[in-house]
Amino acid sequence: MALPVDHKAHIIDGKAIAQTIRDEIASEVKILVEKYGKAPGLAVVIVGHRKDSQSYVNMKRKACAEVGIKSIDIDLPEEVPEAELIAKVHELNADPEVHGILVQLPLPKHINEEKVLTEISIDKDVDGFHPLNIGKLAMKGRDPLFLPCTPKGCIELLKRSGVIIKGKRAVVVGRSNIVGLPVSLLLLKADATVTVVHSRTPDPENIIREADIVIAAAGQAMMIKGSWLKPGAAVIDVGTNAVDDPSRKSGYRLVGDVDYQEGCKVAGCITPVPGGVGPMTVAMLLKNTLDGAKRVIGQ
Repeated sequence: MALPVDHKAHIIDGKAIAQTIRDEIASEVKILVEKYGKAPGLAVVIVGHRKDSQSYVNMKRKACAEVGIKSIDIDLPEEVPEAELIAKVHELNADPEVHGILVQLPLPKHINEEKVLTEISIDKDVDGFHPLNIGKLAMKGRDPLFLPCTPKGCIELLKRSGVIIKGKRAVVVGRSNIVGLPVSLLLLKADATVTVVHSRTPDPENIIREADIVIAAAGQAMMIKGSWLKPGAAVIDVGTNAVDDPSRKSGYRLVGDVDYQEGCKVAGCITPVPGGVGPMTVAMLLKNTLDGAKRVIGQ
């Protein structure tokens, strides 16, 4: 179908949708506190002093405060032994005030990430990366206790924007453990026909062009051009890439994996970067923490 020359995609406002979800969470937290005198607790573990990790963690702590979730902060030095970090995780597993545990990734080189994540109690795995949670996500008719936050946020953006997933062709660009793989499994659970495009896929352009729904999570700045999109497609751009921009004070600006200017002329709806998927990831973390608390409080 040809689009009018002045076609402009509907912009999916991730910030506004995330705020609505945070308001919903805040009122549920209030009910828990009034009824049982207990608030959900989220333990955030950070190892070392990576600037990006620090700013992510601060954002999460601030978001907790806003909705009334108790944030338990664990700051460990860069050189902490793996065994000590695991002991800390066990301590948090046993703490009844803690309903969610988040270990900020990446961890320093001397620590085995998989080993640490597997030690998190499945009932408190608010990041949704425990092998049992991912395994259940991959199986038909099984429900994980928690879904990974960014993929869950992508699906929520589609649903709250009125995009029908059932029976649609969805293409996921990227196959990471954090986004690409779990979001493809979620789309499959929602009855989409799913194709995953990755760095070894020949001719990605033609595959993407057949998609009613595109989830871009490749980490390649503006890789997907407007001409690669099917007119009217729903586009969720997970990419956050810094590109040089001398006109900015910081010297760079953030762009997605989709060429946004071009995409706006072809897509039916599209998320901006920043202000699209990012705010949803944090909102879903809060939602997972609330859900974990609701399973325990009042039982």
